[in-house]
Amino acid sequence: MFSFLLASRGHTTSSVRAWLVLCALSMLQFFIAVDVTVVNIALPSIGTDLGVDGHSLTWVVVGYTITGGGLLMLGGRLGDLLGRRRMLLAGTALFGAASLLAGLAPSFALLVAARLLQGAGEAIALPAAMATIVLMFPEGPRRSRALSVWAAVASCGLVLGFVLSGVITAHLGWRWVFLISVPFILVVLVAALFLVERDRLVGRGSVPLDVPGALLLTACPLLFTFGVVEAGEPGTPVWVAPVALAGAVLAGIGFVRVEVRSRDPLLPLGFFANRTRVAANLTTMLLSGALSTSFLLFTFYLQDRLGMGPLGAGVTMLPLAVALIASSMLVPRLLSRWGTRACVLAGIGFTAAAMAVIASAALLDAGAVAMVPAMLLIAAGMGFGIVGLQYVAVGGVTDDDAGTASGVQRAADQLGGSSGVAVCVGIGFAPALHSADPFLVAASLAGVGLIVGALVAWRLPAPAADLRAQDG
Repeated sequence: MFSFLLASRGHTTSSVRAWLVLCALSMLQFFIAVDVTVVNIALPSIGTDLGVDGHSLTWVVVGYTITGGGLLMLGGRLGDLLGRRRMLLAGTALFGAASLLAGLAPSFALLVAARLLQGAGEAIALPAAMATIVLMFPEGPRRSRALSVWAAVASCGLVLGFVLSGVITAHLGWRWVFLISVPFILVVLVAALFLVERDRLVGRGSVPLDVPGALLLTACPLLFTFGVVEAGEPGTPVWVAPVALAGAVLAGIGFVRVEVRSRDPLLPLGFFANRTRVAANLTTMLLSGALSTSFLLFTFYLQDRLGMGPLGAGVTMLPLAVALIASSMLVPRLLSRWGTRACVLAGIGFTAAAMAVIASAALLDAGAVAMVPAMLLIAAGMGFGIVGLQYVAVGGVTDDDAGTASGVQRAADQLGGSSGVAVCVGIGFAPALHSADPFLVAASLAGVGLIVGALVAWRLPAPAADLRAQDG
């Protein structure tokens, strides 16, 4: 019915359809982003209910983010080969079913399994969703506005996850942090069925999938995170961390070897022949690592250092969500005036300033109000940096590689965030460093990553004319 009504109206209808699709897929993006952070404040309740200690509970968070990030490029490739609409529907359905399973899980093992399935659903659905948006909006102001909405929704989902977690856990119980998304996922499925055009796969034939590459790409960050986290745990055998880190290195080397030899690699090495695209994805990893670290530092400072409750800590972070929306809406206008490099460097600078504020507040034992400037700076850093990097990372894509480009960009964002948290928070809060302020150590490590990111970002397009040329 929706398709018939939309098809009966000319060019304007095509634009309306594009924005309706953007709204539906942004809803999916929102709940996927929420699921990254919504469990953080609910973790103590989960541990009490299922009889699990804090060390084991970390896998409720890490299992989701790393599985999703590691499989994202496989998801993007599946979209290019098997059809974006088909993979969008399959991934969204898997994510919804896994959310239901997580909410009803009678044991911790089943909860972790459900979180892994959620990550797999995200990996299949999100590259298809982002590729659909990229191809529905032409390069120029319309695409930059669409991507800014997409980034703003994701950013607000990450931040509001803390608020929702506090409210839901306090009034409904931890299981509802997973169950609440199920009806909305059903709405996304119905909208995708009616509004997203059917796939055109003529001439693509049957192509083998690079499953070994996907498994190695997932194993590399998983082993790396495990090694960093376990290195700081008291009572852990000395050999565990080095073995895990060595395994991560071997998995990374194995991934490159598989991609070089594969007849149809998960990530064609020629994809990175474009140096601008390489710089954009590498900068995304470094910036996302600092941004993700800031979220946990805010939470730890408000709850552990200042003793605030979950609900109070979540509400205190509301200025961050509001500022994210404002900055993400402003960036598209500035992209056409300043150029992508200036916007990205501004985002990195704002994020670095936020880290300085966090470290200073921790050293001075300042109150919660002192964290508000850091939150506003993080919002600006994410709005300017991530939106600009997304625009560059998917620039010049075609119908054949849009899914791969979207998958690489999403993987860089998510794996960069997970790895950044593992390094900055894992090392900063390690028992071996009790003599140093953990917030200062974590913020300093994030700052080093931002310096490297700024150096890499110099390879991005500088003049604003590159965007104006695309508009014409």
